[in-house]
Amino acid sequence: MKNQQPKVAIQGIRASFHEEAAFRYFGTDIQTVECGSFKQTFEALKNKEADYVVMAIENNIAGSILPNYSLLMSYNFPIVGEVYLPIQLHFLTLPGVKFEDIKTVISHPIALRQCIDFMDEYPHIKVVESSDTAACAKRVHEEQLTDTAAIANSLAARIYELEVKERRIESNKKNFTRFLIFTSHENAKQVKANKASLCFQVSNEVGALAKVLNVLAEQEINMSKIQSMPVLGKRNEYNFYLDVEWNQPSQYDTAVRQILNYTKNFNILGEYERYMEDVVNGS
Repeated sequence: MKNQQPKVAIQGIRASFHEEAAFRYFGTDIQTVECGSFKQTFEALKNKEADYVVMAIENNIAGSILPNYSLLMSYNFPIVGEVYLPIQLHFLTLPGVKFEDIKTVISHPIALRQCIDFMDEYPHIKVVESSDTAACAKRVHEEQLTDTAAIANSLAARIYELEVKERRIESNKKNFTRFLIFTSHENAKQVKANKASLCFQVSNEVGALAKVLNVLAEQEINMSKIQSMPVLGKRNEYNFYLDVEWNQPSQYDTAVRQILNYTKNFNILGEYERYMEDVVNGS
């Protein structure tokens, strides 16, 4: 892959938050592979139509994106990185359109919910849900809609030549999404990891999970996330997804060896460098 742009599969189209996350992680010198669904991004990686996948996994307001946990398990591509992206939403129109002429606003339902305080101030504007923030911006541009605004990011405003009529209209200014970076097994490189994503099951008995958590505490491993999901078709059985961070690799190695004694179907989904940028005050 030397001397050529990495092909990065995203759910959505150019200027979506997924492409913005890809730019933040890889830089802008990439080929974006647009996909209609998260599953299609993994299919693109599987079929060697992409070198990497960027996939949202959680938002600090909306919570975990549970179907994506199932996808990462079923495709079993390694996680090689993560990136946190501040979700900043703007009210976009065609250049020169007056605010008072706007009758409709279109965006993704989650984006609309995150701007509810702003929209409540304009009850006469009809709110219409659509599949993708960037696609809404693209539609306003392509159809030259003079009575319609889109709620999307500044990248969409730039690419689809729209005017930012109102900036930062999201209700919570500390809103961010975490994205995971995947690649094929042959493309994964050894890195100086200080974070890992793990998945396992424990027996359905008192204290089973506590034994695992005690191991982490004894080895001074920080658990930054825990998520459980039912095992398909099995009553009272759950997959536990853990993100763990460490300072000393030996502590992590010891913890993994000990955890194996208390778990079944133990899986290391990826070992990578944790994302260090201060996303709370992101630009």
